[in-house]
Amino acid sequence: MLIAGVSGLVAGAMSMASGEYVSVSSQSDSERADIAREGEELRENRAGETRELADIYVRRGLDTALATTVAEQLMGHDALGAHTRDELGISDMTAARPVQAALASAAAFSAGAAPPLLIALATPTGFETAAVSVASMAFLVVLGAIGARAGGANMMKAAVRVTFWGALAMAVTAGIGAIFGAHV
Repeated sequence: MLIAGVSGLVAGAMSMASGEYVSVSSQSDSERADIAREGEELRENRAGETRELADIYVRRGLDTALATTVAEQLMGHDALGAHTRDELGISDMTAARPVQAALASAAAFSAGAAPPLLIALATPTGFETAAVSVASMAFLVVLGAIGARAGGANMMKAAVRVTFWGALAMAVTAGIGAIFGAHV
């Protein structure tokens, strides 16, 4: 059981990390392509890009004269930076970071997988399935509530949602195991 549990933890963490890395790398590629395209537009039509930036500031509430002044000054200071931030919505804080995302995903999966594994190790032989199932459901309730609390959302709604989908995932996994003759 220990070997299977640790193998599942490592495999799940690697799966989550690799999936996150691929996904966020694709986002990063798109961001770089958008920035390159914006750089080309700035070289080809600087006046039009200045008007476009001013229009963005008008939509955000500045009057036309002030928006034009701000756009011209930002274009003189760092045109590509201004367009990257204000037109594309990309900044140092929001830029895709594939390695960071992969590590965070692996760590989160591992943190979620470790407690049921520890419960299985601490439970008397023959009671592991029930103990892990009950503990996993309790962990899902708690983690759903904590996530909601951290995000300022409704804790009960989040706890129910996370628990429902976690229970469904466990049931489907157990069902597939039963179909193929795996016994717990």
